[in-house]
Amino acid sequence: MSSSSAHDSELGAFLRARRTELSPAEVGLTGSAGRRRVKGLRREEVALLASISPDYYTRLEQGRRQASEPVLDTLARVLRLDDGERAYLFELSGRDAAWPRRRITQKVQPHLRRLLEDLSTTPAVVMGRRTDILAWNAMAAALFTDFARIPEKDRNFVRLVFCEPAIRALYPNWDWVAQTTLAQLRMEAARDPKDPRLAELVGELSLQDPDFRRWWGAHRVAPQESGTKTLNHPVAGPLTLDWSFLTSTDDPDQQLIILTAEPGTLSHDRLRILASWAAPAADHPAADR
Repeated sequence: MSSSSAHDSELGAFLRARRTELSPAEVGLTGSAGRRRVKGLRREEVALLASISPDYYTRLEQGRRQASEPVLDTLARVLRLDDGERAYLFELSGRDAAWPRRRITQKVQPHLRRLLEDLSTTPAVVMGRRTDILAWNAMAAALFTDFARIPEKDRNFVRLVFCEPAIRALYPNWDWVAQTTLAQLRMEAARDPKDPRLAELVGELSLQDPDFRRWWGAHRVAPQESGTKTLNHPVAGPLTLDWSFLTSTDDPDQQLIILTAEPGTLSHDRLRILASWAAPAADHPAADR
């Protein structure tokens, strides 16, 4: 399948998923009450709201027509897409599309490695394409898991969230974390729909985990942003940590993810306790592939 065909197919699936979530009443179609054969809005109703012909919209969902930017803007408004979903819609439609991404094996950038080694009391990892974990410091290993014991090919954050019991048990709100992680991964899938390793990851996890299969099929998208994580750590106890990321200027596909706690809080004190517990491992350089 060509990159264009893959995008068109995903675009149609995304549009269908979004329109099934809206009821006629929500969009002001008061005359559409009664028994309905389909969930959400019909194609004809989306076309009416977007002021385009039903045939045009049908061909768009079927991947037989490309939409202009004004039409995409209108559809984003009609389907009530948020900023991340709107960006995803435009990405799939080839608007402002980036150059094809390089698929060479990623190696952690030297300056990111140095930052990892300097962060003795702060958990940090370097994440690459597809949420692959490229490097980590002793605090990250103490907080999440000993990444070194995981085979290199399996060091992927999405995979670990679904398949690693120790990481799964960290999150009291695991469902939300898992769905948000998938939504961020789907944004990347739009940028490189022919990435064979991403397709392999999605295919494998879809077969193994019904939750992954269901949530991936929902076509939720979300940009990667800073936020807050709540964890129940077996040694440090409950933690509320803010996370943010720095993007490498040499390789935009590499990001340094840093987790911190607000000074004066229990989480800040507990993170220091965890640092003391992890101190022997911190004597070694930051680990990576």
